[in-house]
Amino acid sequence: MNNKKLPKIALGAWAWGNDGTFGNELPEEELKSVFDTAICNGLNLWDTAYAYGMGTSEKVLAGFLKDLPSDSYIVSDKFTPQCVGDKDFPSAMADMIAMQESFFSGRHFDIYWIHNTADAPKWTEALASYYEGKADVPMLGVSNHNLKEIKEAKAILETHGLKLSAVQNHFSLLNRSSETSGILGFCKKNGIAFFSYMVLEQGALSGKYDTAHPMPEGSARAEAYNPILPSIETLNTVIGKIAKAHDVDAAQIPVAWAIAKGTLPIIGVTKTKHVEDAVKAMNITLLKDEIKEIEETASTLNLNTIRFWEKEMR
Repeated sequence: MNNKKLPKIALGAWAWGNDGTFGNELPEEELKSVFDTAICNGLNLWDTAYAYGMGTSEKVLAGFLKDLPSDSYIVSDKFTPQCVGDKDFPSAMADMIAMQESFFSGRHFDIYWIHNTADAPKWTEALASYYEGKADVPMLGVSNHNLKEIKEAKAILETHGLKLSAVQNHFSLLNRSSETSGILGFCKKNGIAFFSYMVLEQGALSGKYDTAHPMPEGSARAEAYNPILPSIETLNTVIGKIAKAHDVDAAQIPVAWAIAKGTLPIIGVTKTKHVEDAVKAMNITLLKDEIKEIEETASTLNLNTIRFWEKEMR
């Protein structure tokens, strides 16, 4: 990281991959205005992956970053096991990193993750072998890992003289399993940054969608969330009340909650308003009673928003 300080919020470029998860394709000219708004507001940590459109997200982001000083931004990228196909194991990790870095004109990553647990010990070992002894080592992290798997990854990296620096899991008011399983506590105790993704449940907790205004049909998120919007409305009513008390928009409250829980939320941004909401969320201090109310309301709904690529953290 070369002594770069992590901001309170990371900006996610998952939807920039146009892989069908979020619906309509996003033109680069629209995303450029989103990017420019973020940079103007000091948000410089970008989270992407080759899996987001098989390089599309990375290439779009790299195109926007190319004219900026390399020390003015932070890039978080991932090794997704399912994207290497049948490539020979010894070279697959090096080949993937080399390809991804080529998108960014050879610039090294600041944060690099094992994206999921498919053959995770093998790939974590490959990651450790690749970076062992190198002078420019990024923050190394694991995503979608449970506590046992996190401890295993930590041990593997340490045998190579490396540190597990970050964990990235789905964490929101509707999915707090990384807290109840002890992952958040373990990360805090061991100086590991916890990145929370899907804090807004792909927009379901943004205040934008309800039964009268469902998510656009044809997207994966519509299939996942539209059937449970009646229950989510109950939580969004409470979120809206708290937002009104702070004179902010509803979308800012779940993000402020995630920060209050000691996590670094990754906020997917496809509109300039998403960036503006993120900036405002960083300055909200929720009261203990407000946190208690939204957490208790969410718990009563008993909803399962764990998606097909995930698992509940136990």
